[in-house]
Amino acid sequence: MGLRSLVDRVSLLAARHHAGRTLARFLDRARHASRTQEQVLREKLARNAESEFGRRHRFADIRDYADFAARVPLSTYEEYAPFIERLKEGEFGALFGGGQRVLMFALTSGTTREPKYIPVTPPFLTEYRRGWNAWGLRALTDHPGCLLRGILQVSSPMDEHRTAAGIPCGAITGLMAATQKRLVRRYYVVPPAAAKIRDAAARYYTIMRFAVPRDVAFVITANPATLLLLAETADARSEALIRDVRDGTLDEGIDVPGFVRDALRGRLRPEPSAAARLDGLRRARGRLRPRDYWRLGFVAHWTGGTMGLYRSRFPMWFGEVPVRDPGLLASEGRISVPVDDDTPAGILDVSAHFYEFIPADEYESPRRRALLPRDLRTGKEYFIVLTTSSGLYRYDLGDRVRVTDWYGEAPVIEFLSKGAHTSSLAGEKLTEHQVVLALRAAGARLGRSLDGSVLAPRWGAPPYYRLYVASDATAGVRPAEDGPADAARIAEALDAELRAANVEYESKRSSGRLGAVEPQELAKETLTELDRRLRARQDGRAEQYKHRYLLTKPDEDDAWFAQQA
Repeated sequence: MGLRSLVDRVSLLAARHHAGRTLARFLDRARHASRTQEQVLREKLARNAESEFGRRHRFADIRDYADFAARVPLSTYEEYAPFIERLKEGEFGALFGGGQRVLMFALTSGTTREPKYIPVTPPFLTEYRRGWNAWGLRALTDHPGCLLRGILQVSSPMDEHRTAAGIPCGAITGLMAATQKRLVRRYYVVPPAAAKIRDAAARYYTIMRFAVPRDVAFVITANPATLLLLAETADARSEALIRDVRDGTLDEGIDVPGFVRDALRGRLRPEPSAAARLDGLRRARGRLRPRDYWRLGFVAHWTGGTMGLYRSRFPMWFGEVPVRDPGLLASEGRISVPVDDDTPAGILDVSAHFYEFIPADEYESPRRRALLPRDLRTGKEYFIVLTTSSGLYRYDLGDRVRVTDWYGEAPVIEFLSKGAHTSSLAGEKLTEHQVVLALRAAGARLGRSLDGSVLAPRWGAPPYYRLYVASDATAGVRPAEDGPADAARIAEALDAELRAANVEYESKRSSGRLGAVEPQELAKETLTELDRRLRARQDGRAEQYKHRYLLTKPDEDDAWFAQQA
């Protein structure tokens, strides 16, 4: 046994002891969720009572939940945007008490062209990491063969840009990776510099160049489409990849910035025996697949909502390997912790945030109620409201969940979808408001009204959106030089506007996880009939019906047209 292995094993014993206490505390707090939630609310209010927001809402005088609900209204990001703009300038007192700072802003899609900037503070990071520790320990306890072996974790950079005050803005996964314990980081098979590669094809290839020759025990990334693209990239470029492994190089033909190549060079070395093994697998199996070159204990990715649709493609690439859902995660926080394989359901992380829930059938009602976790019912669906250490209070996250079970006093929940008017095939969280803005902008660019159009999510490899547009809107749309004409040009313009309007949509399009918008011309009467059918389904609320510019269920449009055939 080498010195490093011995040191790692001793360190692992200490880490497991600490992590074991973390998991035990997590489960104990879940069993006593009501008491835990009362404590969490008190701590969050006390910490920021002297902030401008806290003084405005008299946090210091709040005695219980009833006071809190009476003084702080249910809110969305738009209500917090003015305060967050001041945080970006370094005015931390707008939302936080003395001595607190913002480590970074986690970026995620908003309802307009501007992304949401979610403040990440030291307490928030501690809570986020604590949930990950509980998740990871349980996963490794269930799969002990993965200990002290390679980890492929796909993350994005935490510093895509900086605010005027110099605060980094990007993905919280980048901050998590950068601040991970040294013992864990030692087993990451891909250098962190790879996350800086902007070109998606080059980034996927580079990740697999480092990962394929290693003894990878498990792979983790939120989006299952990413895992499939990584596997497909290694297979499609297997000849170049095997040559790079043999020679200790990184293909000079891919778009990797010079500073990234410099950072990666020290991790490259010739591995002729590994290359020979990979070449033998490719020749014997006819292709290069993770199921053949890795001994995976499990893979981790989202399985709830539309993410479950990717599962049918996994066995061909990864075999019948267990799947551990990482839980309901958002830039606003970690919300659930799954403790079993092959289910999206997880225990509500009651020690991280204070939670309220709006019954799904009341979500758009002016008289909607906010319920505490103890008031929920098994089998019912709700929308989540968060109070967090990011300075967000009674924040409508817009995530729809179902209660599937209970662990003590904590509900076990599974993610269903984003919002009542949101579609997310690959994590893009596209809102109907964004679609309306994009249609108007595309129409203005082309000199045509696109009112009455419908955008429908479609399942495929990769998934994409189909634009149904009235044939009279395409008349007279002249092709750009050497470009598409008529409906195709409208779809191209809409795709460009959606990429500008939604940072997540742009990311998924650039990385190949979403395909381009596909055009479909229809007679105006056909689109009118779609509206009539939807209006008829309003259950007595036809007077409240508004034209739907965005459908939210994959391939939902097929059912409509089948009825008209």
